Amino acid sequence: MVRRETLVKFIDNYLKTTEVRDSSWNGLQVEGKALVRKVVGAVDAGLETFRVALAKKADFLIVHHGLFWKQILPYLTGVNKERIKILLDNQLSLYASHLPLDRHPKIGNNALLLKTIGAKKEREYFLYEGQSISWTGIFQPATTTKEVVARLEKYLRTNCRVLDFGPKKVNRVAVCSGAGGLAAFTQALSQEVDLYVTGEETDFYHLAKDNNCAVIFAGHHATETLGVQALLRLVAARWKLETVFVDIPTGL
Repeated sequence: MVRRETLVKFIDNYLKTTEVRDSSWNGLQVEGKALVRKVVGAVDAGLETFRVALAKKADFLIVHHGLFWKQILPYLTGVNKERIKILLDNQLSLYASHLPLDRHPKIGNNALLLKTIGAKKEREYFLYEGQSISWTGIFQPATTTKEVVARLEKYLRTNCRVLDFGPKKVNRVAVCSGAGGLAAFTQALSQEVDLYVTGEETDFYHLAKDNNCAVIFAGHHATETLGVQALLRLVAARWKLETVFVDIPTGL
């Protein structure tokens, strides 16, 4: 058992939450019970997630995609009211960590993606608001796109879409979890990578082919399951709390 404010302070400090510029309002978004006995983690906030967390008897819920974003009006009407009501009625705390959990060098989605595919972290890449949120990696020895796909599908339990335009042997890779769109891919190409791994599908066909670069789309949801699970393990070890990861795939 741990006090809610102690848990929040630890996560904030560990992820450097307040130092990261983001479109998400990261941190504790909804305040619940003062004492935390069980923590549930998931990728997305939403009514289905909240109901599953409550069924698991959670006191504290950690998500990658929270409820509050800077480009969305914060009206507590309609479905927004319903979402907040279920949390308040059941005193379930909601903590969101978007880019802080993408860019963390140890338990971040991108660092763990590199580890999952067997690449050694090389250098920072993909600037967002002046801050790097990912890395390129090196395969030692070189591998193949097919082998990387096999590892992703095994460990993320996903189905990859592949643009197999790279060399037979892959040496350098760039990763960007979630929606690694044109800006991220363009920056990856500037790093002279052989392979780009991201989540959400974008039309890179001709750009990838003309640059002799393979692209793997492993799913927005799947590529962002790693960080939350790693954070749950950290929290469980520190306070001997019961933690559960709830996987609610979106198919995207």
